[in-house]
Amino acid sequence: METIDFNTIAKTELHCHLDGSLSLEVIRQLAALANVTLPEDDASLKTLVTAPETCESLMDYLKTFDVIRPLLQTQEALELAAYDVMKQAAADQVIYIEIRFAPELSMDQGLTALDVVEAVLAGIQKGQKDFGVVGKAIVCGLRQSSQAVSQTIFDQVVSLAPKGLVGFDFAGNELDFPPTVLERIIKQTKERGLPFTLHAGECGCPNYISDAIDLGIKRLGHVTAIHHQKELLSKFIENEVTAELCLTSNLQTKAARSIADFPYLEMKAAGAKVTINTDNRTVSDTNLIKEYQLFAQHFQTGAADFLLHNQDAIKASFASATEKAELLNRLEQSYQPYL
Repeated sequence: METIDFNTIAKTELHCHLDGSLSLEVIRQLAALANVTLPEDDASLKTLVTAPETCESLMDYLKTFDVIRPLLQTQEALELAAYDVMKQAAADQVIYIEIRFAPELSMDQGLTALDVVEAVLAGIQKGQKDFGVVGKAIVCGLRQSSQAVSQTIFDQVVSLAPKGLVGFDFAGNELDFPPTVLERIIKQTKERGLPFTLHAGECGCPNYISDAIDLGIKRLGHVTAIHHQKELLSKFIENEVTAELCLTSNLQTKAARSIADFPYLEMKAAGAKVTINTDNRTVSDTNLIKEYQLFAQHFQTGAADFLLHNQDAIKASFASATEKAELLNRLEQSYQPYL
């Protein structure tokens, strides 16, 4: 197999959570701004903000985010955080990234949803200017929250579409709040003109993937439960859905019990559209370079495969048609030496 320089090839990322992806350096800056005391040494801080290699469950994994929540309660902090993720993306040679976050988690001290999203977009735009990475924002609702709260947030921020808000998502407790519970709010929000992606099949429930497809959603996060589900995989492909795969995260949360339980190879063999993502760079102690190395190591993913997955990511992205054309051209140029 060809030797790929993972440090230099172009990459795209569709599934990256802002609050789970902050560098230790910026976490310290944010803590100083918020007057929050953190461990003095980096090893102890890393233990605090990184989930164990194996968690008991997804909900156990999500506890790590509690440390970050108090640090993201001002516009200054949110802009700094978004800029930090853009900087990390640039270091991974990411040419396009969609950063997702839940405004509700940054509204504890008086910020409105509009304030939150405007601040994140400002950080993304500054990062785009400084690093040349095309960045967009996806606003998440929380499954476990009141739908009225989520609907209000979505309605308040949809006007920011011209500034880089490109879509919506629901994250959080999937097991107790399946797609069918969210059907009304998803349909109402889609009518406002922005698309949805959705966390689905992360909690071991293949029927939740099927339900999400039935709602007309064309991008699904994780879809780990599609493993060994041939009919569901056929439905996934027939409906032209794209998967946002997150290997390291899925192994941590036990969404995939082992590498063998991760659905990538069967999806690839069947011709499904898949993309490679970090999910949470800090919480999962990863980056996109590491994820690509893992795919090459465990699945023998080659340059032509990586190019295809990136092309599928751009095509499934919520970028404009003009941006997609430019990004696809950049991908071709980056991978040409390996093909």
